[in-house]
Amino acid sequence: MKSIIKITLVLGIIVSLSSCKDNASPNYQYMPNMYESVAYETYSESNAFNSVNGLKGKEGQLPAVGSIKRGYVPYEYADTPESFAAVKAANLKSPLDPSKIDMKKAEELYVIYCGICHGNTGDGKGKLVTQGKFLGVPSYADRVINEGSINHVINYGLNSMGSYATQLNQEERWMVAAYVMKLKSEL
Repeated sequence: MKSIIKITLVLGIIVSLSSCKDNASPNYQYMPNMYESVAYETYSESNAFNSVNGLKGKEGQLPAVGSIKRGYVPYEYADTPESFAAVKAANLKSPLDPSKIDMKKAEELYVIYCGICHGNTGDGKGKLVTQGKFLGVPSYADRVINEGSINHVINYGLNSMGSYATQLNQEERWMVAAYVMKLKSEL
């Protein structure tokens, strides 16, 4: 008799537990916040993508006024011929200590970014010039240049040369300018 009661009790528990399961809907969730995040106001619900102050939906994408990216040092001269002439006339010098400039690294940067057109010796006969891809790349010996004008040209580009401000940070630009002046003195 006791075994019949035990078997009945076990079958009753199994039937009651299995009858609670519903395959159509999930069971209770353990820590429901992991599955359903707290709703915050998104850009689609705010005015960030609407036309505000004539920005036509870009308010949420623009940086705050006056902000600069981390590690960026502003360059105070504009991209104009007058600014280039002012930089040349002012004879700007590198803010880097000349004794601490790593000329080995400066040479590597020059060969990577400048040597393909200007030549590894600064003679204006780089690989692209000798192959006829670009014409009119001058030798540094023929140019009146200083460290400031070189840095300005690296920042903004000049004629068919584009800007290298995105490839080289400010310290590297000044290092390349010092290396170009070294090449000019050797020509």
